Amino acid sequence: MFCQHQPPCPTSDAPDREAARAVAHHPEQGWSLLCNGVLLFEDTGELLPDGRIVEPHRPSTAMQTTGGRSR
Repeated sequence: MFCQHQPPCPTSDAPDREAARAVAHHPEQGWSLLCNGVLLFEDTGELLPDGRIVEPHRPSTAMQTTGGRSR
């Protein structure tokens, strides 16, 4: 896939590859296809055009505790 946007979207190898525009969006299935060929999943995981898998990378949230007990 070749991006036709101006300015061009980031390539699938770029660190900001998730900034590419979606060309297909299927929220009911939990994925989007970006114009750089990356399949972006709802859980933030990715499948790159060359078959490499990028594990989900959501920010983690710490569990708040008070006196050793969960709130």
